[in-house]
Amino acid sequence: LYWIMDLQNDRGEPVISGIPLVTGADLLAQYAYMGLGFKLVVMCDDSTQDYPTKTDLGGRSHLLVLTE
Repeated sequence: LYWIMDLQNDRGEPVISGIPLVTGADLLAQYAYMGLGFKLVVMCDDSTQDYPTKTDLGGRSHLLVLTE
């Protein structure tokens, strides 16, 4: 089991759906053509962990927004 995220605009309309929260990649890389202006990256405190667990997202696993 893993976390999946949907991205919406300010009107609540879907922009991207079903983004799996996995470590080691820019989650939005395949959507670069959309010009969103930021990246999303998941990092886990445990380097052997591939994705956040059911209970540690926001604790030992983190979703980062990178603007540069």
